[in-house]
Amino acid sequence: MRKQWLIVSMLAGTLVAGVAGAQDSNAQAGLNASKLAVGVCGTCHGAQGVSSVPKYPRLAGQNATYLAAQLKAFRGQTRGDADAMGFMWGMAAGLDDATIDALAAYYAAQKPPVGRTIDAAKVARGEDIFQHGVESAGVPACSACHGANGEGMGEFPRLAGQHEQYLLKQLGAFQSNMRNVAVMHGVASGLKLQEMEAVAAFLQSR
Repeated sequence: MRKQWLIVSMLAGTLVAGVAGAQDSNAQAGLNASKLAVGVCGTCHGAQGVSSVPKYPRLAGQNATYLAAQLKAFRGQTRGDADAMGFMWGMAAGLDDATIDALAAYYAAQKPPVGRTIDAAKVARGEDIFQHGVESAGVPACSACHGANGEGMGEFPRLAGQHEQYLLKQLGAFQSNMRNVAVMHGVASGLKLQEMEAVAAFLQSR
């Protein structure tokens, strides 16, 4: 009986040590990720993920699951748009899964940017397309996956507050299949340039 008790005690001790070790490892990964986000990624994306340059996406408040998936796609060189190949393939090449998950969690925890409206008429047109789609072209409502105000849902990314220029560029990449995502290729292929511009303006305003 005493022998069994000792075995159970040893197993319990090992389990506690393992949990503590995992917590320490996660904490270290989080610390490393925040340093990386501010010191390296922040050069383009801003220290808290709110980039001021339209070429680079705003990451603050982004869905962590989506961010992690994109970083892994950059690392695996399966996301093929021009900036991915030019910048992010190299930046993500040395990231392990723990760092990727910690980076995604860091950005998801940052305060999302405040939107801005430049052309109210264009924003109104974009909102209509986003909320209802374009039935005549077979384009579904964007809100069905991305949320009523582009806040993102589940594995689908947050689009609210994103740079209009960046969004338009990504829609073009989906349309040309440089970003090979079947659902988004179908959506973008059904949109005219002016409609894509309107949707991008609406999302920037949120």
